[in-house]
Amino acid sequence: MKIIDISWPVDKNTTIQPGEQQVLFEPIKSFGKDEVRETIIHMNAHTGTHVDAPSFLFRDGKSIDQIDLYSCVGPSVVLDMTDVKESIKAEDLDKYEIRDGDFVILKTKNSSLDPSAPYDPAFVYLDTSAAEYLVKKNVKTVGFDYITLEPEDKFNQAHKILLENEITVIGGLRLFYVTQGIYFFFCLPICVLGIESAPARAILLDVSEEIQIEGMESQGE
Repeated sequence: MKIIDISWPVDKNTTIQPGEQQVLFEPIKSFGKDEVRETIIHMNAHTGTHVDAPSFLFRDGKSIDQIDLYSCVGPSVVLDMTDVKESIKAEDLDKYEIRDGDFVILKTKNSSLDPSAPYDPAFVYLDTSAAEYLVKKNVKTVGFDYITLEPEDKFNQAHKILLENEITVIGGLRLFYVTQGIYFFFCLPICVLGIESAPARAILLDVSEEIQIEGMESQGE
């Protein structure tokens, strides 16, 4: 069984969205002085790989500690959309067999961007038609390979469509070395109470050579 780490590495140079505070590691104890190391981490909850909860965009939405953890662990399908130039639309997704309850992870050319590069306003984003399509397909989770789903001028439109239907949104995945197919997905947010998002560590288990996940086959082939 092969473990593939698809987490966005976090340090002081990590790509952040415009207006966000840069990541800061503040050492408060050093091994030379205190014989122990302790560090305070200052960063936005939406930095790097993170899970968004409905309270991100809805007044009475669930906070990150209230979301269904079964939407963060389970069989998933990675769809290779690296040929998409500007935005993923419904017709791009319609080429694949997406089923009820699927975890859909979207690999685009964003995965070729350096994780410490400045924010790229021309990243491939998720169009509202694609978000509506995924709602109609009743997917459980959507994973994406940039730190947000859409640029500032779209004002979280796709985010809202997914979150109002309690589809878990996971941003900041790194999929450059991942090929299209079926995997077992783990991406658990840290257990912080009452806020709208939390950082997470995301991995895929490549189980294709060892076990067959019942009811799921390779898609888009």
